[in-house]
Amino acid sequence: MRQRTLGVTGIETEESEETVEGALTGVTGIKSAVADSETGEVTVESEDGVDDQSIVDALSELGYELKD
Repeated sequence: MRQRTLGVTGIETEESEETVEGALTGVTGIKSAVADSETGEVTVESEDGVDDQSIVDALSELGYELKD
């Protein structure tokens, strides 16, 4: 298992937290995703084989981007 915390632009409400969490947990290999609107971060726990690009793709489909 791999856990990482990523900064994401646009996570500002509980609704956006739920949207991001739902999108990421729909990605094959992602076990959990917890978004936090106060910090603008999402913590993702996934199988080792899940690459960061699949996370970026899932977020960008919804209009979210990783922070620099």
